[in-house]
Amino acid sequence: MNKLNNLYCLILAGGKGRRLWPESRTEMPKQFLDIFGTGRTQLQQTWDRFRKFLPASHILISTSASYRHIVKEQIPNIHDSNILAEPLWRNTAPSIAWGAHRIYTYNRDAAIIIAPSDQQIINEDKFEEDVEKGYNFVVEQNSMLVLGVKPTRPEPGYGYIQMDEEKCDNIYNVRSFTEKPEREFAKMFLESGEFLWNTGLVMTKADYLLNNLRELLPPVLRNLDARAADFTIEDENKYVEERFPSYPNVSFEQGILEKSSETTVMHCNFGWADLGTWHSIYEVEHKSNGDNVVLNSDVILDNSHDNIIKIPKGHLAVINGLDGYIVVEKDDILLICPREDSSALIRKYSAEVEMKTP
Repeated sequence: MNKLNNLYCLILAGGKGRRLWPESRTEMPKQFLDIFGTGRTQLQQTWDRFRKFLPASHILISTSASYRHIVKEQIPNIHDSNILAEPLWRNTAPSIAWGAHRIYTYNRDAAIIIAPSDQQIINEDKFEEDVEKGYNFVVEQNSMLVLGVKPTRPEPGYGYIQMDEEKCDNIYNVRSFTEKPEREFAKMFLESGEFLWNTGLVMTKADYLLNNLRELLPPVLRNLDARAADFTIEDENKYVEERFPSYPNVSFEQGILEKSSETTVMHCNFGWADLGTWHSIYEVEHKSNGDNVVLNSDVILDNSHDNIIKIPKGHLAVINGLDGYIVVEKDDILLICPREDSSALIRKYSAEVEMKTP
């Protein structure tokens, strides 16, 4: 699409995926899994979504060095210089700083869309329209634009953005961010009509983003900037690898978006879900009799309701009298726990199992 000639995408695919444990493990986290049996992993589906309107050379993937080989296997036509492989786990701010720097070396006029790798987009044509609208806005404005969607339920597992005054058609200044509120607060947010879900999709110009990052995260970029004229891509990779341990472990939202005076949000209508937790997958997936969600599994259910179930191929689960639970079996682990507010329990159990594993 010629209208988006200067748009680049940075896909964030470096997380350990612990919220979908035990299906997602450190050695093979959720972004590299085909959880729904579609034939494409979450990373591949995200790549496919942006390849509809961006050339492959304009899509970069930020990941862990431990997962570089998986990215190459799943996205074989990505150029090596478009994989930013971090030597250890940090939060999203240093990842985005490195990605923005790399994109800026490609194109001084670049705009960027930052995209998590574990999302469901229902209407991809409408998504492309909203991306184009956001692109037109950020190339004219010094702003970081978050794509937001209207909440459909009081979901405590999502982030919320409070809208302030409208700048232009469905684009608003941001009054506040709230990450994963208590359910009662989420209900108040939903009823007020002032809040959007934070999709984690952010658009901005590369130079504006870098200026904010230099001000708020100088250790990541100062020396890269000083040596940029002499650096090849290989030099930059080596330099970042040596210094990454000193970079701050801070999220992009906390480090940049919440501190910037020019953060805006666009009310989008493309249909969205975060697929990062079993509960969120339950909420968006098709329900069978008894309001159960069965993910590509062979199951006999009797007098059971509101469960989400994933069992390996070749296994049969027979479940009676179970209501509101997660039932997931993967390799040597079977998880059975209440679905509501399960994220804290799953973090606890996965940590305990990891400690027991030799």
